[in-house]
Amino acid sequence: MSESISDVRERFSRVDVEHIPDFIKSIEGDSRKGVLNILRMAEKRYKAHIDELDRIASLSVYENECRRKGFKLIAGIDEVGRGPLAGPVVTAAVILKENCLIEGINDSKKLTAKKREELFDIIINEAVSYSFGIVTSDEIDSINILQATLKAMKQAIDGLGVKPDFVLADAVTIPDIDMPQQGIIKGDAKSLSIGAASIIAKVYRDRMMTEYSQIYPEYGFDENKGYGSKYHIEAIKKYGPCPIHRKSFLKNFV
Repeated sequence: MSESISDVRERFSRVDVEHIPDFIKSIEGDSRKGVLNILRMAEKRYKAHIDELDRIASLSVYENECRRKGFKLIAGIDEVGRGPLAGPVVTAAVILKENCLIEGINDSKKLTAKKREELFDIIINEAVSYSFGIVTSDEIDSINILQATLKAMKQAIDGLGVKPDFVLADAVTIPDIDMPQQGIIKGDAKSLSIGAASIIAKVYRDRMMTEYSQIYPEYGFDENKGYGSKYHIEAIKKYGPCPIHRKSFLKNFV
C-alpha cells in the first residue's frame, strides 16, 4: 500500500537534515501533487543546509591560515557592551575544535535573541575551552571604556582552561598577552571563532542585565540591556543614576 501524503509529511518533519538526500530518494518516484510539494520543500531545506555549510567554511579562513602556520589552539575573542549607559563591558574568548561546523554562527547583532540563546549552549558544549571577562561600570569610569575593554579581553584569555597559541580579536590589538594575535576589522562577521565569542558574550551580558533589572526595575534593563533607549533616559532623569550606571557616560543626561 502506498504511503499516505500525511505520513510522508510526518516522516519529513522528523528527518535530520543530513539524511534528507535519502528521504528525497525514497519519494522521487511519487507523482502525487502533495508529495511533489514535500519534495520541493526537502530540496529547498537541504540546499539551505549546504549553503550554510559553505558560509561557515568561509568563516574559517583565518583559523585555517593559522593552522597552516602551525598554530593549533586558536582563540577568538570579542566584546559586548562598549556603548551602554549602564552595566559592565563583557568579553568572551572561545577556542573551537578544528573543522568545527556550528550552523548559524554570525555576528551576534545579526541574530535574534532566541537564536543566540540556542547557539550559546551549542558553542559552550562544542568548544575546547571558553571564558568570560567582566569589567564593572565603576572601573569603566575610572580607566575609560577602551582600557576597560582591553582589560576584559585579557581576563577572558587568561581564564581559558587551555592556553591558546594564537588569538584572533575583533578589531583591536590586546596588550600584555604572550602569544601572537591578529585584529580583524568586523571580525565577528568574518571569523568563526570571533563570531562564536560575540554570541556567548552577548548572551552572558544580556542575562546579567536581566538580573540587574530585578534589583533596579525602574530602568527597564531587561529590555534595553543598559543602552540609551528613550525609556531608560527618561528613567535616569526621573530617578537619577543607580550603582551600575556609568557616570562618565551620563554627562548629557544628568
